[in-house]
Amino acid sequence: MATPNSALRATRMGLLMSQDDFARALREAGQRAGEPNDASKRLVQRWEAGVSTSPRPAYARALESVTGLPIEVLGFTPAVPQVRVCDDGKGGYDLDNSASGIAAARAMPTAQPALRGNYSGVWLSRYEYVSSSRDNQVFTGLHHVVILQHANRLTVRSLPGSSDSPLTMDLTVDGNVITGTWVEQTAEEGHYRGARYHGAIQLLSEPTGRRLTGKWVGFGTEMDVNTGPWELIFQDASTNKAAMDAYNRPPIP
Repeated sequence: MATPNSALRATRMGLLMSQDDFARALREAGQRAGEPNDASKRLVQRWEAGVSTSPRPAYARALESVTGLPIEVLGFTPAVPQVRVCDDGKGGYDLDNSASGIAAARAMPTAQPALRGNYSGVWLSRYEYVSSSRDNQVFTGLHHVVILQHANRLTVRSLPGSSDSPLTMDLTVDGNVITGTWVEQTAEEGHYRGARYHGAIQLLSEPTGRRLTGKWVGFGTEMDVNTGPWELIFQDASTNKAAMDAYNRPPIP
């Protein structure tokens, strides 16, 4: 059974695009780059359903151009070669890039942490950080984000109108513990001049499942490791266009 590509779907929804809009944007990106493509709503559906997991290079470049994200962050992973014993009698190892080898790699079972609730919906993301370049003042980062859940994985993408610094998170749920990574691309005209920051995060879900609180860890401008509080506060269970339009604005502090 194919695994839906929640990362791509969340990114598209975060851009407030329908599947038709997204396909059109991909075709326009291809035209601008001199690499015309035939992206269609049906192709976007196949990607999001996990039926097609490896877009051709021209499509991959168009996807990165439209979303501003690397192809790996969009949920597309290259085939993982398998190691097998050579049959040349030398006892060495070789890489199995055959279709059967790749299929076997994808079929290998993986441990699934225990699940708790369903976190899909629109949330308010709020974190605090100390700015060493501004007399160690404490600042707050605010975003409205869309969370999509598939099994024990959470894909988090900020709505474009909520902040000029796009935020993404990829998280794993294990009971009431949620662990993963975050990436923020700061605004080109902002204090950090378009710098890209990233790190790890761990959150605890409160009993209601409507508030996640914890801490982030990441590097600072002076290449030191910093940490601070981070919380996600539930806003709306709907992820339809009307709900996202309503939250596609800067959060009120």
